[in-house]
Amino acid sequence: MFGKKKETPQIDKDQLELIETAQKRIKQKKRLYAHFVVFLIGAVFLIVANLVLNIGKDVTFFGINWFVFAILAWLFLFIYHVFNVFVTSKLLSKKWEEDQLNKLVEKQKTRIAQLQQQVDKEYPLATEKKRPLTTSKKSEITLIVAAGENDAIGKDNQLIWHLSDDLKRFKELTNGHHIIMGRKTFESFPKPLPNRTHIVISRQDNYQVPSGVILVNNLEDAFDAAKADKQPFVIGGGEIYKQAMPYADKIELTRVHEDFEADTFFPKIDSTIWKESQNRYHAKDEKHTHAFSFITYERL
Repeated sequence: MFGKKKETPQIDKDQLELIETAQKRIKQKKRLYAHFVVFLIGAVFLIVANLVLNIGKDVTFFGINWFVFAILAWLFLFIYHVFNVFVTSKLLSKKWEEDQLNKLVEKQKTRIAQLQQQVDKEYPLATEKKRPLTTSKKSEITLIVAAGENDAIGKDNQLIWHLSDDLKRFKELTNGHHIIMGRKTFESFPKPLPNRTHIVISRQDNYQVPSGVILVNNLEDAFDAAKADKQPFVIGGGEIYKQAMPYADKIELTRVHEDFEADTFFPKIDSTIWKESQNRYHAKDEKHTHAFSFITYERL
């Protein structure tokens, strides 16, 4: 009540930028209108000066009175002003520059990821070996993922497709289990998934997670936190899959039969280490925009 300080309305950065841009556009259009008025007055003055006051009456170019060329030159300047206000300023604004830069950065990220995949394919690293964990591991660690033919799994921390049967399979397989993920994957969920124990890996100090979610600093601690589960699932993202691959016993893969533009990829599956034990094909239909297969791999 009394003595309570009145709250000052806050304007976020985006709103402030919109206001400043609108104010700038208004000033530009006011100057353009003033230029138009001055142009009309000036043109009339030049005509009167020549035809009524006889100023420069005998000056002509190619048989045409000089004031016609003066008016045309001024008209050209006015048209340039119009173009600058309605075309150039809009196209070459700061926001336009930022949008173009962001598009270029995204293209470069995608290109780098594609080159990395090509390098990994043409010059593979030494054969993957399963490393022993310092903690006892009695669980069957399973990687579960949906990936395109080019191993694409996501872009901008989002799935590239929506396949309802794949989501149902994910729910069925992971229901009642521990699911291990990186921070970005966890943040892509609107809220924690029901009936699963979430284990989030993050190196950020003071990172906050909801009640019931387990926070660890590395993959080994994540496996240790899930040791009571006979089959914990690793659900992403790309770097977590890469780290977990040497420890995994099984891969539950949804192979989407198409190449996709992405910035996150699943590691290559080495056929000398993994054998395919199940493969179920699903054709494209009204509910699924891409054909896909449910494939299970087991470590040899």
